[in-house]
Amino acid sequence: MVRSAVDGDAAAWKALVEGMSPLVWSVVRAHRLSDADGHEVYQTVWFRFAQHLGRLREPDKAGAWLASTARHECLKVLKGLTRLTLTDDPLVLDRASEERTPEQSLIDAEEEADQAERVRRLWQEFEELGERCRQLLRVLIASPPPSYLEVSAALGIAVGSIGPLRQRCLRRLRARMDARGTV
Repeated sequence: MVRSAVDGDAAAWKALVEGMSPLVWSVVRAHRLSDADGHEVYQTVWFRFAQHLGRLREPDKAGAWLASTARHECLKVLKGLTRLTLTDDPLVLDRASEERTPEQSLIDAEEEADQAERVRRLWQEFEELGERCRQLLRVLIASPPPSYLEVSAALGIAVGSIGPLRQRCLRRLRARMDARGTV
């Protein structure tokens, strides 16, 4: 059908549009565009298809080309919408800018500093745990996490003991944090 449409067969073009329109619309609907934006994307996809029709390397994959182009066009529209959002909200319209205020920047900086301090204290208390607990917890927080069989082989701990030992180590760490008021 694509080859016939390339050769100027209007019936083939019509059959292509009728046959593939549901595919294009399904992609558009999946992106939840407004009706106006959806129709714009639909028109653009078919316009681009007509432009590239004679240059398709694999005419039998026209559906994949249409779906991919529809996704691309939808994402372009969505990206444009994030830049500009129309509103009637007077509070939004009265705002001079969307930038953070100096006060908000200060609050954010203080929160980041508090979080960094909590993390520093956690690692300080972690270093005060016994060697066995530190080894086990370090191994267990690896990414991707090792299996208990791997932990057992690496640390010489029975598989059935890993869970209870982990729990005791975490309880000790929590108790140290609680005792110092560093939670």
